[in-house]
Order: sequence, then C-alpha cells, then structure tokens
Amino acid sequence: MGIRIVIADDQAMVRAGLRMVVESDPGMEVVGEAADGREAVAVARRTRPDIVLMDISMPRLDGLAAARELLDTPSPPKVITLTTFDTDENLYAALRAGTSGFLLKVSPPEQLLEAIRVVYSGDALLDPAVTSRVIATFAGRAEPVPSPALAELTPRELEVLRLLARGLTNAEIAGDLYVGEATVKTHVARVLMKLSLRDRAQAVVFAYETGVVRPGAA
Repeated sequence: MGIRIVIADDQAMVRAGLRMVVESDPGMEVVGEAADGREAVAVARRTRPDIVLMDISMPRLDGLAAARELLDTPSPPKVITLTTFDTDENLYAALRAGTSGFLLKVSPPEQLLEAIRVVYSGDALLDPAVTSRVIATFAGRAEPVPSPALAELTPRELEVLRLLARGLTNAEIAGDLYVGEATVKTHVARVLMKLSLRDRAQAVVFAYETGVVRPGAA
C-alpha cells in the first residue's frame, strides 16, 4: 500500500494541482479532498490517511484549528501545513499546533513529494526558506520554563536535542558528534519518547520554550 493522503484547500484549482503532483508518484494515493477545515476533519476521520496536506487559511475552520482537532485523536495522521505566506507567525503557530511539516505553496513539486516521504517516515520538515532562527525568535518571546522531563535525558540525549533544535539533520548531528547516523536515530527516538513529543518539530519548540537552547544561540 502507498502513502494515503488527504488534500485540504479551499481553492479547487489548488487541490487539483496538488492531486496531480501527489499522484505522479506511484507510491502515493489521494484518498480524499476537503474545501474547508471542518470538512478536512470529517474526511480525515472517515478515510484515515497517513498524511493531510492542510492549507492554513480556510473557511469555517482554519487549517491550524483543524490540525489541532485531528492531532488530538487516537492514531492521528501526520499534518503538513501549506501556505502562501512564509510569515514567522504562521510557522510558529503551525509548530505549536503539532504539525510535522511546513511548506510554501510556491515550493517545487519534487519538494512537496519529498516532504510527504520525510514526514511519513516519522521525521519533520520545514521549508528550506524557513530557518531555525525564526522558530527561536518566536519560541523565545516568553521566559523559558524548564521541564522536569529534561531530567530523564542522558547528557548525550540532551546534546542531541540541542543540535536537533538548531535544525541539524541526523547526518549533520552524526558528523558533529562523531557517531553513526543509526546511533543518532536511536538517540532522537529516545528523546521524543522520554519527552512525550510527536516528532522533531515539537522537539524544536520544546527546546526553545524550556530554555535548552536560547534565541540567537549558535
């Protein structure tokens, strides 16, 4: 079976374009479409997709509210938010909602397909035009609040969390720590499990909000 996808966007032509891109990959299948956030929730619950491509700005229920509602259910799909605006507010709101990806609608088709594959594999994806510095700026607005859960991490896991929060890939973390990529994957999985986080996107927000890393830190 391929990757099952629901497309949610209030513009029919955008949905048609996204469907064309997705279905150009033989390993992906569009199992439903929605024209607003409320319909997106209903369609996703009915079809049980792996991924929902969710426009942020939609009538009745916006994409972020729809994402929060979906992600609050047992065995939720992964959500990739799509927007025409790469504003800091949209990015941070999407991450806080628990989405696993953030892409601009102007991104090339191959980037969308790669995003779907990355998120499906359990990782998180941010548009290359968006940097971790943007996340840091907004997560750092409030005074960091340390979490007791951090005490569960080993020194190496805490180090991995810091590097992860800077936006490094597993391969880059492996190079930085002089360990194998498989070892990094294990560390990342343990960090997420111990901190009860869904994926790397949530880990980035957690790291800044708890003061593990600070805005502007190298």
